[in-house]
Amino acid sequence: MIGVDAGFAMPSLIQLLDRAIQRRTPLELLDTNALRLVDGSGDDLPGLTIDEFAGRRLLSTSEPELPPDLQTWAREIGLTAYWKHLDQHEMDPPAHLADRQQSEPFNILEHGIRFRVSFQAGYSQGIFLDQRDNRLRVRHRCQPGDAILNTFAYTGAFSVCAALAGALTTTLDLSQTYLDWARENFQLNQIDPATQHFCKGDTFHWLQRFAKQGRTFRGIILDPPTFSRDDEGKVFRAEEDYGRLVELASACLAPHGWILCTTNCRRLPHATFERTVLKALPQASRLNSYPMPPDFTGEPYLKTLLAIT
Repeated sequence: MIGVDAGFAMPSLIQLLDRAIQRRTPLELLDTNALRLVDGSGDDLPGLTIDEFAGRRLLSTSEPELPPDLQTWAREIGLTAYWKHLDQHEMDPPAHLADRQQSEPFNILEHGIRFRVSFQAGYSQGIFLDQRDNRLRVRHRCQPGDAILNTFAYTGAFSVCAALAGALTTTLDLSQTYLDWARENFQLNQIDPATQHFCKGDTFHWLQRFAKQGRTFRGIILDPPTFSRDDEGKVFRAEEDYGRLVELASACLAPHGWILCTTNCRRLPHATFERTVLKALPQASRLNSYPMPPDFTGEPYLKTLLAIT
């Protein structure tokens, strides 16, 4: 439940919100206007997250209704504000709360990179802010001419970061809608999508196909959903199938290549995830583990491992 117990000298909800937002002020996020402002229990506000998207606020709650004091706060901040219920069984887009409606897609900045965001896109808005540091890691690791494969690519944010470093990217996703969105993100950053590769289909299928073709990549990004079902009805569950995914990716990896392995599966503990990834990799591979970005102060649900062969 959002809020705090009534009691002597206990801070109010508004005080906790202000305190959380002030904590983000010192963060050194150069040329970035999208971040998490409130992160649930990490800011003593369980069940509530607030994300900033270029001067627009998205409030998300585990409760099916937004408390009146949060509605009042949203109206008084003088910014466009939307709200969504954190329930992945509900795919509706966020509801407008306050100030001007944002009915069209708009751009955000992340380390100087432009990405298209939409509050009308359904449950997700086009970018996962918790992957911000990982996108920067990919950009720093890529070199001109590197062949990079971005699987489960969604709107292609990792691909854009790699291409900005001079890499030749392959963006792979089941959805044509998201592949088209990825092309828009390339164009926003003055990269001609025609210079990059795009694949529509199942990641498992394409990894096996690449291996048969002898096609290899210097870097591979594995950021699958916790649960998914392909066009043929085959189910992927991260806690059961991540190891197989790493095995297939390893077969497409160039010598001395790397795989970025991430998962937000809460049912997969970090230690188990690390053992799963290491077991599926070639011998003599090494792993580097990374924390979540500093604005994500709550549960460290996102696990990140960089495997270097």
